[in-house]
Amino acid sequence: MEKEQLQVEIRKLARDRKALILAHNYQPPEIQEIADLVGDSLELSLKAARTEARVIVFCGVLFMAETAHIVSPDKTVLFPAPQACCAMASMITPEDVRVLREKYPGAPVVTYVNSYAEVKAESDICCTSANVVRVIASLPEREVICLPDMNLARYAQRHFPDKKIIYHQGFCPFHDTLTPEDVRRAREAHPGALFVAHPECRPEVIDLADHVASTSGMLKFCRESEHREFIIGTEVGLLYPLRKQNPDKKFYPASEKMLCEAMKLTTLELVYRALETLEPRVEVPEEIRKRALRAVKRMLEIPRG
Repeated sequence: MEKEQLQVEIRKLARDRKALILAHNYQPPEIQEIADLVGDSLELSLKAARTEARVIVFCGVLFMAETAHIVSPDKTVLFPAPQACCAMASMITPEDVRVLREKYPGAPVVTYVNSYAEVKAESDICCTSANVVRVIASLPEREVICLPDMNLARYAQRHFPDKKIIYHQGFCPFHDTLTPEDVRRAREAHPGALFVAHPECRPEVIDLADHVASTSGMLKFCRESEHREFIIGTEVGLLYPLRKQNPDKKFYPASEKMLCEAMKLTTLELVYRALETLEPRVEVPEEIRKRALRAVKRMLEIPRG
């Protein structure tokens, strides 16, 4: 089938299945176009949980589909591209968390939602790139373990001179690849543009940013800013919704290297097949799901302030 026809068939099949299609901001444009909701991983799962949809189709990477099942165990969660695994999430294991707890007794474990269910289950509370500072601020302890992204932990540390934030040596490969030299080249090419960086970037890159935000935060900032040009320091897939929402503004990638191959594995054919067969499914074992949900819920209970 041609792309447009396949998209029509997917939407029809989704209606028949009472399915909700979720697509992360980094997904290919043709996948974002068929989605009911496009956004950050956790916000997508939470919004889907509040719907009457019986089936969730998550177009993203594995931990995102796991999170959807964690918060919606009564729904069928389909994951069209089962080979799409997050490299950073794979850099830490439940045993790594237990070792850190033994080394730093009394330090609460704050785990980024960009992690697998088994790691969330070993945690005290979850965080997102948008709320990591607020989450850590809610904890009275002077020492806090922040996992698995060392760059996100080091970003949070800037806000807490009176706390010690302990981190694991994990990182997001495509965020960590961005260097100050890349940023300087982008600035030279686009001297009138603001540089907006993701908290998963290296500290020396954060130092050069005009604004630091999660992907949803970037969308909001660029939409509300009076500036007309922006250099975007996150995965290149975000340029599609940015340009779609702001046709009168210009957006440039900080580096073409910022490409997550796992995020590009979802295809229209795979989405159609998943809806047709209701496979492959993602299900988190109940004992792990309950413990992971506790960490997510604790995060959600923190006042926004």
